[in-house]
Formats: sequence, C-alpha cells, structure tokens
Amino acid sequence: MRGVRASDNRSISRRRAAKLIGASALGALFTTGASRLVAAAESAAKILRAIPLTGEKLPVIGLGSAGTFDVPPGSPQAKTVGEMLALFVKLGGKLIDTSPMYGTAESVIGDLAYKAGLTKSLFIATKVWTRSQTEGNAQMEHSLQRFRTRTIDLIQVHNLADVDREMTSLRELKGKGRIRYTGITHSEDRGHGEVERIMRLQKPDFVQINYSLMDRAAASRILPLAQELGMGVIINRPFGGGGIFQVISKRPLPAWAAEFDCHSWAQFLLKWIVSHPAVTCVIPATNSPQHLEDNMGAGLGRLPDAKTRARMASLFVGF
Repeated sequence: MRGVRASDNRSISRRRAAKLIGASALGALFTTGASRLVAAAESAAKILRAIPLTGEKLPVIGLGSAGTFDVPPGSPQAKTVGEMLALFVKLGGKLIDTSPMYGTAESVIGDLAYKAGLTKSLFIATKVWTRSQTEGNAQMEHSLQRFRTRTIDLIQVHNLADVDREMTSLRELKGKGRIRYTGITHSEDRGHGEVERIMRLQKPDFVQINYSLMDRAAASRILPLAQELGMGVIINRPFGGGGIFQVISKRPLPAWAAEFDCHSWAQFLLKWIVSHPAVTCVIPATNSPQHLEDNMGAGLGRLPDAKTRARMASLFVGF
C-alpha cells in the first residue's frame, strides 16, 4: 500500500483520505473523482498490453489487495471495499490480484464482485501457497468457490512455495478449463535466481515480480527472460513499500512530466514501470478512492520513451 504523498492541487492528503474511508464524505469522493477521470479517459487513449500467450489485452494499471482488502465480511469496511471495486471497474480497471494468504481479501472480493455483477468484468488473479500438492489442490478449489465461478483467470504459485508440484497441479486445472493462465510470484530480489530457474523449467504463462524506480534488479534478468520466453509480467511493490512518497512529496513534479501525460508522482512511478515493453500490468494497492483515481490516470495517454525513462531514473539515484 502506498505511503503518504502529495498529489496535485485537487487531491487531498493520504491521512485525510484514510479518515474519509467509510464516512459520509466517501460518496462525494467517488462522484467527483470518478467523473473527472472518466472524462479524462474519454479524451485520452487507454494503455493496453497484450498477454504474450494469447494476445488478450489488459489495461496496464491493475489493483492489488494485500492489506487493503482484508476486512470483515459484511462490515462497513467491506461496503467501502465494494465501492472501491465498482470504481475500479468504472474507471476501466480489469486485473485484480489477491491471495488466500491476504486474510479475508479473497472472500470479500469474490462475494462483493458476485453481488454487484462485476465478476465477469474482472480479470481475477489469485495464488496458491501450501507445502503439499493435496493441500494446494484443496486451496485452489476453495478459491474457485469464493469467486463463485467455474474458471479463474490466473492462479500463481505464491513465492515459489512447493513450485514444481504446484505447477503440475496448475497445468492439470488449466487442461480441465478451471483456470485460464498459470503463474509464479516473488517479491524480493533474493528470489530472482530461483524465479529465473522456474521460468526456464516450468514455463508459466505469467511471472509476478518486484520492480520499481527504487528497485530495478528485475530489469537485468527477469524482464528480458520473460520477453524471450513469451510470458506475461505482473509487477508488485511498484512504490517500493510506499516510503518513497515521504521523500518525493517534498519535491515538485518535473514540468517535463506533462510531456507523457503525467500529473502526479504516483503516475510518474507507475508510467516508468509500464513503459518497459516486458510489463503487462502493475498492481498498486490502495484503500483510498483518491489514490485509486490517481493510479488509474497512469494508464491513460502517452508513455515515456527510452530517453525519457533514463531521465526519470536519474532522479532516483541513491534510493
């Protein structure tokens, strides 16, 4: 989840936005924020990226749920999550990433999406994380039940747990039409060597990896290999844990950011990521409608070219 940051003059602070969650002012945030971004979407091209295996296209800005969607089912917080989910879809979002390990997030998303008729509008990416094939199969069946669907778009082996056996199970489920894509995930640089080994050996359809202006290690091995093998790439930890906003909020956004339709530091960080040709989608997590609106703006308009990406990166030397 993103940390405290400054946005444009129309935005409110993160602390203030957090206080508004679940309060009566939330409706106003959704109305004004969503309408502004929907209007922007009508005049700017939405950025889509094709999944290498099939050519199916996804918006480059998705939504993570770790920590932010772990709320009690049926609670006021869950109602807010439902509104966030509806706003995400309204603004053109599609891929939502979750996991049975994220507390109640998977159950809450599945229930709210079903009741709101949003399930078919989403590209659902979840995970399996167990230490035996039997437990893994049971966990994946529970995920299918939580989303109330016969087929889940993507199941990923979380942090490579029991990865060789779980990939066998994923291929079997894919063959039966229970899932559409297979994947693996990791969120730390120390796991990149093993990620590379599994990419070559198991050839999943997707790899989910950490990558940001504060952590560029994936660009040296993982991203080029994904391109070589024809794999989709989902990026986690795009803000490096969120602490970066405490630093960059003290700096003005460079005026030249407007050249690639960038209007906030969050969009600056996200556009740098998705302008890498290997990246299919990035999944920032948030529980603020204002920040969701801002993040989604990174998926509109122009992207920086290679020269501009280098210029952007030069601002983050030493992070």
